[in-house]
Amino acid sequence: MEEWIGQWWHRAVLRVAEPDRADVRVTLDEMRRSIALLYRAGGGDAAVRVTPVADSRHGGPRGWLQRLAGSGIRVPLPVLDWETLALPPQVSVFEQRELNRELYLWLAALAAVFEPSGDWVADNRAATARALQRFAGMRGRHQRLTQAHLEQRPALSSLRTDAAPFEAAVQAALRGDDHSPLFVEPQQVAPVWLWLTAGQSNAPAGTSGSTGGGAGERPDGAPDAESKQRRRSQRVEQKEARNPLLVAAKVEALNSWSELVRLDRGTDDEVDPNATTAANDMDTLSLARGEQTTASRVKFDLDLPSASADDLPLGPGRKTPEWDWRRGVMQPDHCAVQCSVARAGMPYVPPQALRATARRVRRRLEVLRAAPRWQNGQTTGDDFDIDAWVRFQTESQGGVQHTDSPPVYLRRQRGERSLATLLLADLSLSTDAYATNSARVIDVIRDALYVFGEALAGTGDAFEMLGFSSVRRQHVRIQHIKGFGEGWNDTVRARVGVLKPGFYTRMGAAVRDATRRLSARSERQRLLLVLTDGKPNDLDIYEGRYGLEDTRHAIQEARDAGLIPFCVTIDKEAHEYLPMLFGSQGYALVKRPQDLVQRLTQAWVTLAR
Repeated sequence: MEEWIGQWWHRAVLRVAEPDRADVRVTLDEMRRSIALLYRAGGGDAAVRVTPVADSRHGGPRGWLQRLAGSGIRVPLPVLDWETLALPPQVSVFEQRELNRELYLWLAALAAVFEPSGDWVADNRAATARALQRFAGMRGRHQRLTQAHLEQRPALSSLRTDAAPFEAAVQAALRGDDHSPLFVEPQQVAPVWLWLTAGQSNAPAGTSGSTGGGAGERPDGAPDAESKQRRRSQRVEQKEARNPLLVAAKVEALNSWSELVRLDRGTDDEVDPNATTAANDMDTLSLARGEQTTASRVKFDLDLPSASADDLPLGPGRKTPEWDWRRGVMQPDHCAVQCSVARAGMPYVPPQALRATARRVRRRLEVLRAAPRWQNGQTTGDDFDIDAWVRFQTESQGGVQHTDSPPVYLRRQRGERSLATLLLADLSLSTDAYATNSARVIDVIRDALYVFGEALAGTGDAFEMLGFSSVRRQHVRIQHIKGFGEGWNDTVRARVGVLKPGFYTRMGAAVRDATRRLSARSERQRLLLVLTDGKPNDLDIYEGRYGLEDTRHAIQEARDAGLIPFCVTIDKEAHEYLPMLFGSQGYALVKRPQDLVQRLTQAWVTLAR
């Protein structure tokens, strides 16, 4: 009863101290696309992700109700670092909802030109001037936000003597006036919602080396929304190991969650249910490298099959480069790529329903191949070519001479199509997870490859199928399923039937190998389709931004070679990174994995027109 009353009292006081402002609240999910678009349009780094930020401590005054409720200590302050633009999950700072929405847009514009030097006030003043110069249309919006925010700032007379000079400097900087040369930190004043805080300016220490034996996956499954929040962290060195059963003698030194206690503890396979709560109570997370990397590496290496049980290698293998975004250099011959083919197995017998789907899709593609197509830029035709007409009028007004029969018409006619397609399927270990209650991701991919092969075999267009996975840069594995010179036959179907989950996803090396193969084709139109279920990652440094940047560089190399790269994915979080890799129109998200069979072929039909 006492506990129940205490919880009720806490909730009641908290509702009064922090009232719900749902009528003016704007969420980050509502504004994410607009923020990303404005940030990149202003020159922001395309690899920086927009993500929610965790709460952090501020130095502003609190009302007596907040002190009574124990609230108002921590707020989600905007942070820009080398990898993310971390913004508040929701904003209800101002009384008008439109101002809260404009605050998100202003922070995106500010982040696009933010150049941290270590002086928080000076950095934000300089970034504000650059943002208003680059986004001249935001001057009125910034004035409204500044005026509304200054009205919310605490009065100097209400502050302590030691805190008043810092607040005076901040208010003067917001107004654009000169102020005393004080070095102010965000934790010393009330939250400044119009400014950004600089996070880590470079890649965290330790990313240049191995990350140990972990695979980058959480032991307790997919992270929830709260655990995805961006938190401040610092890298610390781990002391030599001691007996984990020894207890520290100075127990009085254990003051709070936020202090790093160099105390060796025994590890446990069970997930700590209080880990997220503890992280939320810390201003800065201290990260240290674990001591158990050797055993982990041996365990993962033992997962590699023996030569007698592994697939058959095709040729001696090749070396491919890899892009190091931190140094801005291409590392030649950095990855070893080995192509292999599955050993002969039992014939693949797909289910009756899948065969019916394949026949239906094949008939549809055969009809599309026989249908006449619109030809652009014709001197005579059935309809106007709007693009050609606008171009003709523009050139004519510019003084360009044209013939009496300008090519501004569309005409439907039959013609031979010159098209080659290479399908690159992700066969990493994550495909062993269940996509539905009855089928794994690898099963869905296998069905999609079968239907895709049956359908393209009916069109007569050249196509090749490959799978890929990796175990560090020395073992990038390309699974040969069907080559350009092979027909769609029982042998190829059997290779589709024996596909199984592999290892990890070094996508950049696989895309470069596929680009090399497809570039050798003479067809006028060459499609590179990538089928995946997640972002690039591997056991070494190939994760996070490193993997994304290398993959983006590989995709751009494919475009430079005249290929048309396109990605089909079932990853629900693909919108966070695929626009950076393939462009906003360069990928298709399949929300229901069972729809992959139809969507893959549909994407090919759209691209092949």
